[in-house]
Amino acid sequence: MALVVALVVIPASAALATDLDQLLEESKDASFSGEQVITCSTPDGARNAVVELSQASGELHIEAPVAPDVEVASGFGGWSLVRDGDVVSSATVDDAGETPDPSYEVAYGTPTDYLGREATLYRMTTDGVVRAELVVDAESGALLRVVTFNADGSVFCERRFITFDPSPAPTPHSESASDVEPSVAGVETELPESLGGFERLDVYRDEEGILFAYYSDGFFSFAVFQTPTPVTVDGGSTATVGDGTYTRSFGPGQVTYAWETRGGAMALVGDIPPDMHQAVLEGLPAPQDPGLWRKLWRNLFGDARSPRPI
Repeated sequence: MALVVALVVIPASAALATDLDQLLEESKDASFSGEQVITCSTPDGARNAVVELSQASGELHIEAPVAPDVEVASGFGGWSLVRDGDVVSSATVDDAGETPDPSYEVAYGTPTDYLGREATLYRMTTDGVVRAELVVDAESGALLRVVTFNADGSVFCERRFITFDPSPAPTPHSESASDVEPSVAGVETELPESLGGFERLDVYRDEEGILFAYYSDGFFSFAVFQTPTPVTVDGGSTATVGDGTYTRSFGPGQVTYAWETRGGAMALVGDIPPDMHQAVLEGLPAPQDPGLWRKLWRNLFGDARSPRPI
């Protein structure tokens, strides 16, 4: 069973300067198709990808040409996960709770040119640190280029169109996909309401009882998963963050952490720059050995609930 999570760097408008609200709403409603290059510099090396995108009616579809069987969809300010198997085919955050209080300032736009199209460049800062540059298409309102930065000013990720058409390509929704609805008052969680400057916007539970919460600071975002079975990360390696040891894997535009606690297993998937990781992880249950008897049971009899790949 494979899990693919895509986080699209599209800011929530209420968290940015008021003079950008209209532009960011237009980026949500823009229709387009094209090819995009993603390049990221991570502590584990470069992570690059080329994807095909098409957006219409507020829904963005992404497909990797090198893996045509993997398709993900994301709405404005949220994310989707697509999983092979019969647990959850699709879980989407469309309107996740209330937008966090403003934490970023956006400078007035500078006219620019991108792919021969008229555009506007905006810089997003917090505490005087530039965290992102956004190039917005003047005609459609689409985000033609997004660059995110680490706190020291180095580039974390760049997403840029290399071809752009202000009209969407046909993207039929998979018949096997089944959406997970936002939580209601009946879903309880001990996950904190805030983590390292991020606010918990909503909590979800799938058909097998896996709990996952969505966090955002108005621009960057991540999801935290709680599951009773171990989580495996494809291509992951051991990483020490603060006082904890995790399995970590960087992909183009996202990072995944997985670890076990005494009460089960956890995972985090997000688009947050590396300098934000420690503050977020330190607010979650720390990695702990699941215990000798639990390990012995797995070695002798296996686990009826097999590990969940991410």
